[in-house]
Amino acid sequence: MTVLKLFGFIFFCGLLSPSQEVLSGLSCAVSSQAMQNVLSDAIIQNGLLQQHLQGLVLPSIMGEGSLLNSPTSITGLHLVQVRLPRLSVMLLPGIGIQLTIRAKLQLSGNCLIGLLSELIDILVDVNITANIKCTNFESGTVQVITEDCLCILGAIKVKVLSGLLTLSINEMVFRQLTATLPALLCPVVDIVMNLVNIQLLGTLNAVIPVGTAGTIHYQLASIPYTSGKFLGLDLDGAVKQVGGSTIPHDSSPSTLPPMVDRLMLMVMRQGFLNSALTLLLQIPPQTFPCTPDVFSGANSLREAMWTIAPSGCSSCRGTSPLNIKVKLGGNPLILLEENKASVKLLVLIQVFIKQLDGSILNLLMLKADLGLNVQVSIVGGRLVLRLALGSTALSLESSDVGISNISTLKPHCSSLLTERFLPAINGALSIGIPLPNVLGIPLIKVDVQI
Repeated sequence: MTVLKLFGFIFFCGLLSPSQEVLSGLSCAVSSQAMQNVLSDAIIQNGLLQQHLQGLVLPSIMGEGSLLNSPTSITGLHLVQVRLPRLSVMLLPGIGIQLTIRAKLQLSGNCLIGLLSELIDILVDVNITANIKCTNFESGTVQVITEDCLCILGAIKVKVLSGLLTLSINEMVFRQLTATLPALLCPVVDIVMNLVNIQLLGTLNAVIPVGTAGTIHYQLASIPYTSGKFLGLDLDGAVKQVGGSTIPHDSSPSTLPPMVDRLMLMVMRQGFLNSALTLLLQIPPQTFPCTPDVFSGANSLREAMWTIAPSGCSSCRGTSPLNIKVKLGGNPLILLEENKASVKLLVLIQVFIKQLDGSILNLLMLKADLGLNVQVSIVGGRLVLRLALGSTALSLESSDVGISNISTLKPHCSSLLTERFLPAINGALSIGIPLPNVLGIPLIKVDVQI
């Protein structure tokens, strides 16, 4: 289960300290279970561990023999298969993670006992535990180092086709593998973790297109933080228009909510959402004739105009058709309250006549302050907002024909905006705000809280 919370919005998937302050547009908390799933997929399921253990070169095992036993040598030892690998993760507060890998290693080689040579199979249980720590944060990247790696060998089974093995050979194999395997396996874990780190950083540092309007550049903003329950990630979300100019947003700190029983907790703050909305709502002015065959809102506004126009306004009822122009008057502002999101939007409505000489007669210029209710959903890894008209406050900006009382125009303007302008706004928002694919954790079964 994922939760997305908007600070705004919180998407519960899983990770962050209740008291940690966030200095960027988006932060994420990943639970211990989610981290275990991510690393198990990257290291075990994708065959990365098997691939790098495959190249192990094991030293020969030599036994001197005794009066009762012939000298024994085992050469050409190599890994055949990693059987039943299992991975577990424990988060270490302020340090990083403790990674444990349990597996059975199947080894094969040539065994020479006296003058008898044959194939030998060795099956050995290994338990590798290592502390993984993030360090050297710079420009959105971190390095990982493997500390305190401990490799313990468990049960061991040795067999040859002839079955001619003594207990002393088992003991010799166990003793020499115990002396050599840990020094070989721990460096492999270090290599694998560095490769996984590069892979996972790619999910945090990404430039994602937002339709044709611009991009959002997500980048790790600070070194990851661990508590006993989650791994915390702060991301900076730079919103850029086509051409490269950045839309600024407030990056003041805010306190994160407590982690719940989810895989990931993703927090998006109000300032970041405002910049993303500004990028999406690049809607050009809309102009259309105010005639009955266009839509009902235009016709009702036309009729209302005639009732409020001064008696001397011959142009209002002239042969030239009325036109309506609707355009945004500023950037949107999203407001987030408990379990409620709304958008404040300024819209300018102009009713005018284009006269025969090409000049414009401005019958009416209205300013509409809209309060829009927000419906939030997650679709295809994107945060999609759909707006519905909640309130309209009209004020008169200007009139070239002396109109001064606009009290009767509010319902007609609301109809006009609902029928004509809101579909354009929702169309622009329908592509959604792309969310980062944090650590490859899918945004499914998302619980959105405001």
